[in-house]
Amino acid sequence: MMQKANVLITGGAGFIASHLVDLLVSQGHTVSIIDNFSTGRRENLLHQEGQVHILEADITDFNAIFSYFAGKDIVFHLAALADIVPSIVNPRGYYASNVMGTMNVVEAARLCGIKKVVYAASSSCYGIPTEEFYPTSEKAPSSPQYPYALTKYLGEKTLLHWGKVYDLAVISLRLFNVYGPRSRTSGTYGAVFGVFLAQKLDGKPYTVVGDGNQTRDFVYVTDVAEAFTVAAFSNVKNEIFNVGTGDPQSINKLVALLGGKKVNIPKRPGEPDCTWADIHKIKSMLGWQPKVSFEEGVGKILEHIDYWKEAPVWTPETIEKATEEWFKYLNGRELSTIHPEKRSDEGSTLRDPLPSGLQDERLGK
Repeated sequence: MMQKANVLITGGAGFIASHLVDLLVSQGHTVSIIDNFSTGRRENLLHQEGQVHILEADITDFNAIFSYFAGKDIVFHLAALADIVPSIVNPRGYYASNVMGTMNVVEAARLCGIKKVVYAASSSCYGIPTEEFYPTSEKAPSSPQYPYALTKYLGEKTLLHWGKVYDLAVISLRLFNVYGPRSRTSGTYGAVFGVFLAQKLDGKPYTVVGDGNQTRDFVYVTDVAEAFTVAAFSNVKNEIFNVGTGDPQSINKLVALLGGKKVNIPKRPGEPDCTWADIHKIKSMLGWQPKVSFEEGVGKILEHIDYWKEAPVWTPETIEKATEEWFKYLNGRELSTIHPEKRSDEGSTLRDPLPSGLQDERLGK
């Protein structure tokens, strides 16, 4: 699309976004970010001081962010509220940030003539697929299990709708289990790497959910940053792509690579036994593929383990307390899995209005 670009990243001080900043700066692009620093860390950008323009603002405030879109070529939209438990406790906040905030971003992009918007979507939109949908492709129906998953999916639908109605060039990247340096150290029972690394530093056993045989499609953060840039600077638009490795790894294998003892805690409702990305589409259409193996990635993250030295150290007792709402609302409920033939028309994403190319693909045409 262009050799050098003037780019804007929402949530730019966050985990994935800060690695995207690094890549874009290294490529010679002019980089600006918007972040309210509620979860993003200023420390993530200290090494880029003087190289990045920073606006401290909230994407839910359209008037505060609108002028920052002027003159930009590409927008990377990564700002969002994350995690399951907080979304169950605070659904209004999640709708405000992940749905209305996304609408503000794409509307500002439209009004300012942005050439492309790339959105960080979530693979949690797939819910709990059955084995017939492993590996999970972009054609699989969506079945969000909790407000975080739903609001990220609605943000994606908003993005695609603006692409269809206003001819705004958009791409949605459905991220699987991203890991690497700078991943969040706080929040209500955060991601597995942050939990385990803080426990390792404190000499505590790893709190393994269930039997530990569940698998996750872990994808290293620098590979994800590259997926964003490849998508942005391609001529492809109005498409959805999975971003993973296509090679799921078990939690027990992660424990073995980290080294140390473990303790098992109750399995949580609303979580799949496996996440497994089908990445054939992004490989064929964008030429992207992951480069960092799981063993190499874990080694890299151990080299930066001091990043988690001030992170909260979770125990089975504190996890039980933090996840009370999780079990209260999801435990014992019949959680929907992907069975298109059993779903009502009202809830089926197969009938959602999408851009024609996306609709044809979702229907398998």
